[in-house]
Amino acid sequence: MVKKEFAVLITVVLLQSSLCIAAESAHRNKDVSDKVIAEQHKTLAENTKDKGFGPQSPRDIDAKGGNNSRIFAAAPHHTKMNLCNIHFHKNAEHKGGEFTKYAGNGDGHGYNSGYKYSGKLSKSELKAFHIPGKNGGLSSGDTIEVHYVHSTIKGKPAPTLASCLSESIKNPQLRVETQVYVLVNDEKALDFVSLTKVEMKKGLFQAVNMPTDTGAPIAYAGSTTGPAYNEQGSPFQVTFSVRPKVAKVNIKTVAKWLESNEFKEDHGHGVRNLVINKDLLSEIQN
Repeated sequence: MVKKEFAVLITVVLLQSSLCIAAESAHRNKDVSDKVIAEQHKTLAENTKDKGFGPQSPRDIDAKGGNNSRIFAAAPHHTKMNLCNIHFHKNAEHKGGEFTKYAGNGDGHGYNSGYKYSGKLSKSELKAFHIPGKNGGLSSGDTIEVHYVHSTIKGKPAPTLASCLSESIKNPQLRVETQVYVLVNDEKALDFVSLTKVEMKKGLFQAVNMPTDTGAPIAYAGSTTGPAYNEQGSPFQVTFSVRPKVAKVNIKTVAKWLESNEFKEDHGHGVRNLVINKDLLSEIQN
């Protein structure tokens, strides 16, 4: 019975991942109207009302309020957990800190929405360089939100969030260390291959080069993200830790990583609409 339930859980995760990819591929020529986004927020509220869903992600990390009363223990510090997956979203899913410039409504399926770096870049940093791919690819000046996903299960880093679940532990604690980067055409900027380097530390897999100078992380109780949840609640409980400052990364090293990485990532994923319904948000304590 345990094996059967676990198989169903994995199937659900993989199906949601497939739906995200399919939605991300459905490009539109122009953004949808504000009405479409408002309807998605309304549908999300209707589909989660009185269902007992826990707090959701993404959110505005500068807005501390939240009414969701579902509580769960904060996941341990990431150095006490196994890194299980690394992926990134095109544009920041979260809002706040140095990523507050709205990218637009997008196509309603997570493409070309979210938030961008709100600072200024030089002409040389913005020198044209394009990475072709899904969601229109990536270009100099684009913003990405990287999710370093950690789990309390025993396992190796691998593709998809299924790598963060286990048949041995059906309810692992999950933590996402979040860093927003802006892509610049600058050889002196950070190397994305290095930023995603994984090593074993004290018996645990770790991303050993995550930035440590991008501000004190804003930690809160949330959920998994992605555009598959624009109108549905996520049932997964996740401790999010979001750094408020943006780091500059050499876009050419992002291209190199997308060509070959252990997570089989080849594009920036779409984003979930910012969750604004306070009944779906936890109260930020720090």
